[in-house]
Amino acid sequence: MKKIRSFLAFVLTVSVFTATACTSQTGEGSSAADSQSVSQSQGNSDSFSESEADSSQTDKPVTDYTTYVSNTVISTGNNFYIEEAENITYRAYLPVEEYGELEYKFLFTNTVDSTYAKGKIAYVGKSGGSYTVSNATVADGGTGVEDEITNRTPVTFGGETKKDVKPDESYTSDTVTINIPEGHYLVWEWTVSGKGIPCTKMATLTSTTSSSDGTQFDYCDEIPLPQLIGAKRNVKHTLAAIGDSITQGCQTEFMKYEFWASKISTQLGSDVAFFNCGLGWARASDAAANESWLSRVSEYDTVIVAFGTNDIVSGKYGGKKSTAEEIEGYLDTIVSYLTEKGCDVILFNAPPQDFKETNEGIRTALNEKMPAIAEKYGAKFFDFSALLSTEAEPEKAVYGGHPNGEGGTVVADAFVKQFGSIFE
Repeated sequence: MKKIRSFLAFVLTVSVFTATACTSQTGEGSSAADSQSVSQSQGNSDSFSESEADSSQTDKPVTDYTTYVSNTVISTGNNFYIEEAENITYRAYLPVEEYGELEYKFLFTNTVDSTYAKGKIAYVGKSGGSYTVSNATVADGGTGVEDEITNRTPVTFGGETKKDVKPDESYTSDTVTINIPEGHYLVWEWTVSGKGIPCTKMATLTSTTSSSDGTQFDYCDEIPLPQLIGAKRNVKHTLAAIGDSITQGCQTEFMKYEFWASKISTQLGSDVAFFNCGLGWARASDAAANESWLSRVSEYDTVIVAFGTNDIVSGKYGGKKSTAEEIEGYLDTIVSYLTEKGCDVILFNAPPQDFKETNEGIRTALNEKMPAIAEKYGAKFFDFSALLSTEAEPEKAVYGGHPNGEGGTVVADAFVKQFGSIFE
């Protein structure tokens, strides 16, 4: 609870004024929990009607998380931990959702969001250490890593180019304006020095490199980044997705952005800001701990909740594999929290993983409980599992345990068909 209070204090600090939350950034349209029946996703299901998309609204402060909305489909949360870095410069190429000249602001938390593997190195709520960040810049990365990086623009913190970060500190950069032309990447680069640095384990989603001398950059899969690549955008709606590596997009083709979350974002267009908060190895039990990870997505109009696989395989950090009833409890906590915050929740069931009998039994039992969780809170339900398997062999992962590009298209098409009217 101490960390929750700390994060909430941070949110209130950056609040500007009170306005309607979980509504559009421009005031056009509305969305919240569907108080009528739960609509279950089928491959050929009908889209929501306008009356189903309308619902009550909840007032809460406008904060930096709602003023500066996500402008990349790449997840940059903290699911790993660097023990020590000595003047290491990190660089990441980030595809943007909206091109052109925009005012950016970057938000950071010095705490681990979710558990990685068995939690030996990184676990939910693990405090970051003390370290210094310096020489942060954003730049135009061109159309790929072979192009020259241009228009390097300094990112400052309280007017300074250097910042000393304290354990569990949440902080923001100053605003910075940069133009990213159509088809170009936004490049984030900074130098970090110290101990105990929460980071993203990227799993080759995009180009991430590091350098000890600032000139020779080599592949680096563990990279500290802002938790929000925020831009002041004139969007109609905001959509976040919280989940595991399947949401993050792991094991899809390098720099092709073929995972389902990215394809949903592409189909909805730049009028909808998409905030990907999927993290490799994450569990529903991590999100239910209500650290700042869940609080961040609660700032968005609509939130996709997509967990189950790692709860079945690994269980809660520090415990054993979870039962269907235990996972149901974690999901209940998550959906309850988000709907109380006024978010329109879309609950995905657990996808097929070619599990053996015991784990498949847990997955089947869990998926049978999912529609009732959604119905309990007036949320919406999406049959993720049915789209990624066949009726004859529901346990088989047709497009792989981490759905490939083809699977991403199947999911995105069905999602937009069922829920597209919410975002109009």
